[in-house]
Amino acid sequence: MRSPAEPALPARAARPLRTAAAVLALVVLASCAALRTEAPTCPGDAEIAEMARRYVALEPATNPLESMTMEGAVCGRDKLVRALGATQGRVVGYKAGLTNPAVQKRFNWTAPVRGTLFERGLLADGAEVPAKFGARPLFEADMVVEVGSSAIHDAKTPLQVLGALRAIRPALELPDLVVQDPTKISGPGITVINVGARLMVLGAPIPASADPRLADALRDMTVRVVDGTGKELDSGKGSAILEHPLNAVIWLAEDLRRAGIVLEPGDLLSLGSFSRLMPPQPGTAVRAVYEGLPGNPSVSVRFR
Repeated sequence: MRSPAEPALPARAARPLRTAAAVLALVVLASCAALRTEAPTCPGDAEIAEMARRYVALEPATNPLESMTMEGAVCGRDKLVRALGATQGRVVGYKAGLTNPAVQKRFNWTAPVRGTLFERGLLADGAEVPAKFGARPLFEADMVVEVGSSAIHDAKTPLQVLGALRAIRPALELPDLVVQDPTKISGPGITVINVGARLMVLGAPIPASADPRLADALRDMTVRVVDGTGKELDSGKGSAILEHPLNAVIWLAEDLRRAGIVLEPGDLLSLGSFSRLMPPQPGTAVRAVYEGLPGNPSVSVRFR
């Protein structure tokens, strides 16, 4: 991930800038910075630092203001992402949340939201984790794609998205709603907590190609979540995510472009939930099976 490159200033630029153009540029930059810090209802630095501390300690944080605007939530999310970088490792990708109508209804919001994925949150298929891996731990069936080209920002259809991907991976997301009362957060509230990003269990990669049959299979597949005995806990169609799961990629790529972030080969994108959010129980295992994809792949996790 990178923002558009900025030219390096020559050494002499350290001397006072005297041209009218340079002074005007500084005024514009200062004005933009002021606007960024004045986002309505953006949480203060101390509030974000406490939220990050509680995230690391697996302690519920104070609920964000119910009056928080989305602009303020995005400002707070970006502060939180910077704060978490010290403990969660490098940024490896992004997640789209609230892409499923059922999940949107739960959080009383009608549009997707974006979070950031960290390196230390990635787990291999079959991982074993504590049932209390977070302050408010949950699990859900997800899907992660690996970017193959920055041309993904130009994709307008699922087939074009496939042409800009390297791989598709079954995934179980283990999100953490992290606040004291998750029932009282909506779109801005879920945004400011980085869309609950905590852990992501990744299955084996499926090579991606611009094949209409693969595009159709992703839309038409049934994702089943089962426990260790094979009992079905929930299921959902591929089309439950924005009518086609790769539409979440299109949304993410555009949202990131507006933020000045360019996706690069190897970046990971989480597409959202095919199932309801469920609480983990100690001593249980869960598996998500993607019926309709080649080989009916799956991914699993065990809670201790």
